[in-house]
Amino acid sequence: MENFVPPGDCPVCGEHVEEGFASCQTCGSCLQSGWSVVTAYDGLDLPAESFGESEDTATKGKSTTKRLVLAAALLIGVVILFVLTKP
Repeated sequence: MENFVPPGDCPVCGEHVEEGFASCQTCGSCLQSGWSVVTAYDGLDLPAESFGESEDTATKGKSTTKRLVLAAALLIGVVILFVLTKP
């Protein structure tokens, strides 16, 4: 992939690169970036860990559900107190 020379399909994004172009018009890959998927995100300062679902996102959903249940229970409690104390 490092020896890609236009014309042809960009090895990073798959878009067609016309003859004479120094870089892909869609993703910006060029000879200096190596026309490589590995270098596609260089310089973006992204975290090193994978982008899959982490434990934080799984527990966040559970925490949100607990908060909604608690809020509903409090709302029901307030309604019951209002009805019982109404003359």
